[in-house]
Amino acid sequence: MKNVDLLGFGFMRLPVSGPERTVNIAQTCELVDHYLDNGFRWFDTAKPYHGGDSEVYLKQCVVDRHDRDKIRIADKLTQWFLKDGITPEQFFQEQLERTGAGYFDRYLLHAQDKQKAKEGEENGLWDFLLSLKQRGLAREIGFSFHDTADVLDQILTNHPEMDFVQLQLNYIDWDNVSIQSRLCYEIARKHNKPIIVMEPVKGGMLSSLSGEALKILDAPERSAASWAIRYVASLPGVVTVLSGMSDMAQLNDNMETIKNFEPLNENELKRIAKVCDLLNSIPLVPCTRCNYCVEKCPMELPIPNLLGVLNSYRQFGISEGVNSSYRWYSRNHKPSECIKCGLCAKECPQHLSIPDLMQELSEAKLG
Repeated sequence: MKNVDLLGFGFMRLPVSGPERTVNIAQTCELVDHYLDNGFRWFDTAKPYHGGDSEVYLKQCVVDRHDRDKIRIADKLTQWFLKDGITPEQFFQEQLERTGAGYFDRYLLHAQDKQKAKEGEENGLWDFLLSLKQRGLAREIGFSFHDTADVLDQILTNHPEMDFVQLQLNYIDWDNVSIQSRLCYEIARKHNKPIIVMEPVKGGMLSSLSGEALKILDAPERSAASWAIRYVASLPGVVTVLSGMSDMAQLNDNMETIKNFEPLNENELKRIAKVCDLLNSIPLVPCTRCNYCVEKCPMELPIPNLLGVLNSYRQFGISEGVNSSYRWYSRNHKPSECIKCGLCAKECPQHLSIPDLMQELSEAKLG
């Protein structure tokens, strides 16, 4: 199939069931089989996903049940797990055991930003990735990225040996001043690096459009998610679009979009621009993620991340994507734990009434 590598199956949002939200192995196996039966082959995992068990699920549902030569597996070196004397080599060997993969087709330094990249230099992680490729244990090496375009430019300048870069690209974040999707994309192209896309539907939020936003697209034969997938898949240099597919309807929709892929035309791009204008007209919290508030919070709330969830709620309402983000960022401390001491607000350069915003998020009943 022509587009066999364009759609990747992310093992980050697998089907769950019951009040404990336990991964449904039988349903996951059905999704995997259907995906492979339709000619696709890329799976993406990492240790932090699904409470540390994503790699185990990949072994159960993919590696143990299918010919290794017919599948492609990407995994990541998550450096915040390198503690208590665990070396990169030990971590990597544990990943090989958990996945049963034998080797990885793509291996990444996970969630790089300015600080993690610096720590990686100090601890020899970039050299370690290169050694894995030289030993045949990683066919391609790269990194996933969450920072500004200037930081990406510096990393790629320092490490031309990287085979690819994984970026958060979607149409609503394209000109976002903090995520900088477009600017990061342009840097990757400047360095001539193939691009893997993560969060093409922004955690499911762009698949849940309703009301006026959906009317603007005016294409009942296409899902909202398909517009988001086609937007990033139309970009030159994109080799794989990762999607976390948690039910058969999502999987079929994504596969049909890629199997019958048509780049967005000029008229369709104008419609998406109108959707962006509409969504961006909704008043959002102007948080610049300076983190001064976090340093003063006695409850250790991840305030900028929670404000990001609040902005997503204001734009998209209650959706699985918004709920998923809320669960992740409130897993240790919930906004309802705010004691309204006001220390955060005193430190905020934007003069935000953070306690009131935490209350607004609490009252949204997300989760």
